Amino acid sequence: MDKSMLKSTPKLRVAGAVIGIIGFLIPFVVTLPGLTFAGHLALSIFLLAAVYWMTEPIPIYATSLLVILLGVLMLSGQGPVFQNENAQFVDSISDGPEFELPASAVSPHDQLFILQGTKWLKMDVNVIRRTSDSVIIRTLDLKQDARIAKSYRDKSTGYTPGKAADYMATLDNPIIILFLGGFMLAEAAVKYNFDKNLTRYLLTPFGSSPSLVMLGLMLITAVLSAFMSNTATTAMMMTVILPLLAQCSKTDRYRTALALSIPIAANIGGIATPIGTPPNAIVLANLQTQGLTISFPDWMLLAIPFVISLLLFSWLLLSKIFPFEIAQVQVSSNIGFNKTPKAITFYVLFAVTIILWVTESIHGVSSNIVALIPMTGLALSNVLEVDDIRKLPWEVLWLVAGGLALGVYLDQTGLADYMVRSIDWGSVGGFTILALFAVVAWLLSNFLSNTVAATLLMPLAVSIGMLQGSGEVELMELALIIGVGTSLAMLLPISTPPNAIAMATGMVKTGEMVKSGVIIGVVGILLMLALAVVYWPIILN
Repeated sequence: MDKSMLKSTPKLRVAGAVIGIIGFLIPFVVTLPGLTFAGHLALSIFLLAAVYWMTEPIPIYATSLLVILLGVLMLSGQGPVFQNENAQFVDSISDGPEFELPASAVSPHDQLFILQGTKWLKMDVNVIRRTSDSVIIRTLDLKQDARIAKSYRDKSTGYTPGKAADYMATLDNPIIILFLGGFMLAEAAVKYNFDKNLTRYLLTPFGSSPSLVMLGLMLITAVLSAFMSNTATTAMMMTVILPLLAQCSKTDRYRTALALSIPIAANIGGIATPIGTPPNAIVLANLQTQGLTISFPDWMLLAIPFVISLLLFSWLLLSKIFPFEIAQVQVSSNIGFNKTPKAITFYVLFAVTIILWVTESIHGVSSNIVALIPMTGLALSNVLEVDDIRKLPWEVLWLVAGGLALGVYLDQTGLADYMVRSIDWGSVGGFTILALFAVVAWLLSNFLSNTVAATLLMPLAVSIGMLQGSGEVELMELALIIGVGTSLAMLLPISTPPNAIAMATGMVKTGEMVKSGVIIGVVGILLMLALAVVYWPIILN
């Protein structure tokens, strides 16, 4: 559940603020032929949000709230722009293929938009002759029952304003509830030391072999980060490995391998469940807008082979490029689970929730609804008190909500479709599109928040899938590529908070992180593309 770690300098923040405002204003003065007026407004919001998310002149969660506010004001039917606004329709005087329109309806360089049923189509004007009172145009596209809009710059041409409540509803999207349930479980685990005690207990079977202990730490970190914040898991696990690091000499590269193994495992482990990291939520939410769902257990079936494979590869890679000097390590066996009534209540709620999440296909209750059980139970039993609730990462939920809202704007105004249609995707094969999005998702998330990268890419992916007439399986595969690809950001300390935490230990140099990050990223891309061809279609069909 990564937050952005791009630490903007004062100069970068000022430059970002100015560039974002300029980007916001550009669509008001530059006309893109064929893009509706509403599409231009959505482009303004998109450019502002993209620049602000990248440069952080204001916190990224504040940008998300700004995105929602601007959408309500500029795109909703209750906002000042679209109140009582209708497209200026032109009535034809005669039927086609030659149509007689009023002379004032068409100027020499106009394009007309025709509404056939509920679909808007762009029509090039082919003027045959003009009189003082009328103009004759010829087209085979226009049907007798079609309505004609004079210009795409008419405010309502090609766009039906939504309700303001629909845009604000992204703040209580079912995906938000799912994440909130996960946050509350994670907070309770930390409060009652369940995470640390569980880690010590699970490390016992791995003995004293440095290599096996590192494998155990990576497996435990991955499992915890599948249900907890990647950042919180990494911070907690770093305290666990401190006694192990103290047993190594200053020249032993086991220190570097161990320090890198934790963030790598946390990033990979977050892929395993829908609640593991915000990009997963962005993927599911965008699929839901198309009437497509991936259940909690199905997501795990799709992701776990990838997670296990990449985790084992990463373990072997770290063992290879950072040779150990230490022969054996001693793991603390000081295990003492909290046995107070509140702690036991948490254990029960945790177990029940996890069981219900992974058995969703059996009982049919969605994971979003199941998330209400720990939320309600932890609050009713006072396991989490008011101060604990205040410490939850609410800003992450706002960030996700803003991303969902931006996706709605791009879809409803036709901007995403316009951006996609500007490229001849018909000449690009399906596998090439998957590979392209995999690489772009990985590159973007190494320099931006994983959530921001997924937010920017998912609406485009949905539009490409719809444009190409892709089936449900193909669209879900493309969405999964984005979700998984954005979680492979392990290149730089700024790529994810777990990376920054590892760098803060002083055990890792940037070059060492880049070296392992590039190899794991490339192998991860190749692995998920292979799964998209061979394995994912079996589960999704």
